Amino acid sequence: MAEEDTNMPKKDAKAPTPYKTVEEGGKRLLILDYSDVSYAPSISNNPLIMREVILKLLEVKNVDKVVLIQKQEYVSDEDQTKMLYEIAKLYEDFVRKGKLFGMRASKRGELVHELSEKYEDLRRIVMNLLISDPVAAYVDISRIIRREEIDLKRHAPPTPKANREKYLEDLKTVATAIAELTLIKASKPYLAGYDLGDREVYNLTLAPTIRPYFIYTKVVTKYPTGAEEMDSYSVNDTDVTIFQLRDEIRPLYFLMPPEFKLSEKLYDLLGKAIEVLARHKPSKEEFSKPSRTREVFYSVEKDLLRDLAKSEGVHLTNKSEEELTNVLVRYTIGFGIIEVLLADPKIQDVVINAPVGASPVFIVHQDYGECKTNISATPREVASWATKLRLISGRPLDEANPVLDTSLVLPNARARITVIQEPLSHQGLAFAMRRHRSKPWTLPLFIQNKMLTPLAAGLFSFIADGGRTVLLAGTRSSGKTSLLGALMLEIMRKYRIITIEDTLELGTDYMRGLGYDIESMKVRSVITGGEQEIEAAEGIRTSLRLGDSSLIIGEVRSTEAKALYEAMRVGALAHLVAGTIHGESPYAVFDRVVNDLNVPVTSFKATDLIVVANPVRT
Repeated sequence: MAEEDTNMPKKDAKAPTPYKTVEEGGKRLLILDYSDVSYAPSISNNPLIMREVILKLLEVKNVDKVVLIQKQEYVSDEDQTKMLYEIAKLYEDFVRKGKLFGMRASKRGELVHELSEKYEDLRRIVMNLLISDPVAAYVDISRIIRREEIDLKRHAPPTPKANREKYLEDLKTVATAIAELTLIKASKPYLAGYDLGDREVYNLTLAPTIRPYFIYTKVVTKYPTGAEEMDSYSVNDTDVTIFQLRDEIRPLYFLMPPEFKLSEKLYDLLGKAIEVLARHKPSKEEFSKPSRTREVFYSVEKDLLRDLAKSEGVHLTNKSEEELTNVLVRYTIGFGIIEVLLADPKIQDVVINAPVGASPVFIVHQDYGECKTNISATPREVASWATKLRLISGRPLDEANPVLDTSLVLPNARARITVIQEPLSHQGLAFAMRRHRSKPWTLPLFIQNKMLTPLAAGLFSFIADGGRTVLLAGTRSSGKTSLLGALMLEIMRKYRIITIEDTLELGTDYMRGLGYDIESMKVRSVITGGEQEIEAAEGIRTSLRLGDSSLIIGEVRSTEAKALYEAMRVGALAHLVAGTIHGESPYAVFDRVVNDLNVPVTSFKATDLIVVANPVRT
């Protein structure tokens, strides 16, 4: 029988822990449910939990990660699970396959009987300590070996020396096998002054990622070892650190959101609040006005948290009440960890690849380029995001329409989001997000960032003021839309502006706040479709009937090119007509417009200026 630590909470032996295996992100997870126990189910702190998990790994096999569920989720990553499985395999070799104790049938049977007390120590180490406290097993057997070697050297033992030497040989066989375990090798630097039973070493080697059960995104909270810290800064209440890892091309963008630094009492409070809010199912109408919905939910959830804190006897300061409410809003009506990422003004792009969870979230950073993050999305969460984006945009996302192109407005950021799913993405949902500045680019800001010379900026301002026709061309991420927004700010506020976009990217709301007269039109995307929206070409023709206005086309993609050039040829009563198009050179623009989009050369000549932007991240 395995010995139990009397100081640790005990489980009912007649009630085995419920478990299941699930596939997530191409990985197999072993999930054990400890929701019926009153203590934290920690492998690193509880020898009984470690023993149970290791024995369960022998039963289930081929597991990539172990997840223990109670009030929070305790996730052992792939490296930690491999360490545990190594221990399980060694235990199986020694005990179940009889490589150690099967020698009763051999010539050593008499030896085991003669040294039964000593072999009982060996059994205790292999059958109990090895799977409940492997570090203690290694240290204990090492000490026994030293003691036996000293006894053999100092005086003749009461049993024949040959028998004691064979016993010592068995000890060394077991000790050598335990010493080869990855966990033991990782623990050796921390064993100076180690006391048997001290489990602090496991918090350095097997500490799980702790995730509140209502947060589905996986965040690695342990700092990488052996990494060089390149930069660190804060975004609101979130800490950001940039690391350069060994043997890694991309830097690591390490994010520590505030929701992963709360006390257990506050987690419990949030959990109870979410249980109450789960009874409310937001309607499509609520999502159609996300900013208003967020305001309402913020007020309701703040009152709910205040009431729950009072009933639970938890004291909340005004600051902590506000922080908890922000977290609660993010993980109910909002977009969770994505909101934390997009709040960083230095992030330009966020990418989540399919299959979700198989790789981390990747970003493009203003200063460090492409980075991987310590964040991994989960299928459950991205499915929730996709549903919310469908409701917000009013556009379909299904097998018949596997692409959704839309915009997202958050309290601290705006972004253009493209979602793809099956059958286009055969491994499920994938996301690409382009973050926009909270405030639009201006020509002085382009000059300040050395993207335009003062002469070029002055020329653009002169053209906008002169009401000419302009087509801004460039490759992906070259700054076409940013430059177009800067041109709009050069239009005098006494003139009306009509914008036409399939995905709302231009900073029209910001300009309205400055006093501009703007009519913003949203048209059907040539990529995603949408039967409820009109085609871009029809939108452009409609704009010509809406009175004297400057005409701004978000992007020319398809047949609307003809309508745009018609508008340019007709003119807009001396007001600016401008748009963007993909093209790496003037000839590429000409080739696409005339040959691919079938715009007559005579219409093409109506453009006063074609500007090809150099690739500049904005």
